[in-house]
Amino acid sequence: MAIMKSEQILSESPKSFEDAIQTAVARFSKTVRGLRSANVNNLSTVIENGKITSYRVNLQITFEVEDVGGGDKAKKKKKR
Repeated sequence: MAIMKSEQILSESPKSFEDAIQTAVARFSKTVRGLRSANVNNLSTVIENGKITSYRVNLQITFEVEDVGGGDKAKKKKKR
């Protein structure tokens, strides 16, 4: 049975909301394996002088917690 964990993160892009989401997933995946989903909690913008300068996305990212102990997968790998 998989155990999942989630973290809330904020990402920002000068291009678009979609780019902010892509940036968040790409950056988070550099340090965390097993990403499974990203849920957008909130969208917002930064406005300066009447123009949007940044797109912000608040995400809940879910990933699988790896079994590092003597689980079934570890036992199978040792036998090979």
